Amino acid sequence: QVQVVESGGGSVQAGGSLRLACAASGSFFTILSMAWYRQAPGKQRDLVASINAGGSANYADFVKGRFTISKDNAKNTMYLQMNSLIPEDTAVYYCTATKSGNTYWGQGTQVTVSS
Repeated sequence: QVQVVESGGGSVQAGGSLRLACAASGSFFTILSMAWYRQAPGKQRDLVASINAGGSANYADFVKGRFTISKDNAKNTMYLQMNSLIPEDTAVYYCTATKSGNTYWGQGTQVTVSS
């Protein structure tokens, strides 16, 4: 069992920045991969970025060049640095951790970007 808890959401004006954090229980060494998803009202949940155990990252096209995913193994925490935010980034952001074929979800954190 893995528990993940997001933090760092909030409201910001367009062009601003936010950093989300995801604290995971257990050892990162045993977690195969982690990811950030987001879901805007009335829309499907989309993958934003992922990072595997080795630290390799992948990004959705709509955030490339603006968002950076990273993790601190010593703190068992993953981050999503979000720069140059636009109103279309407004959504609930979810953290996931995958271990032994099971994916665990956090409760989500709201990000609101105003124009």
